[in-house]
Amino acid sequence: MQNLLPEPPATLLPADEAAEAALAEARGTDTDEAYASVAARFPTSCAAWGALGARALAEGATVTAYAFARTGYHRGLDQLRRNGWRGHGPVPWSHTPNRGFLRCLYLLSRAADAIGEADEAARCAQFLRDCDPAAADALSSS
Repeated sequence: MQNLLPEPPATLLPADEAAEAALAEARGTDTDEAYASVAARFPTSCAAWGALGARALAEGATVTAYAFARTGYHRGLDQLRRNGWRGHGPVPWSHTPNRGFLRCLYLLSRAADAIGEADEAARCAQFLRDCDPAAADALSSS
């Protein structure tokens, strides 16, 4: 059966150039403290929370990774809603400012799975695919 309802337009988050510059500087230092400093200065930056979550997950600090990813996820939901998203519709990976939110969603799924929260892991994985299958593919292969 064909869906007769139109697909909502893609949601494109605005760039945060100051946060991205701070993250680039943190990448050069590559310390947990540098990334934490970026998240403290730019608490709405999903990319900063995602970077912290990825580092924590890589270090085996699963609960910490879960907390960082969940913070970035909720900050991203707030930003999506402010930019016209109504709970569904594409959030394209190809739009670089969306990647922080999508990465947090991916990390939340992985961390939830690691702590045995299978329903949350599956929900987040499906939500990521619903936002953009290319995001799920890119993140799972990195």
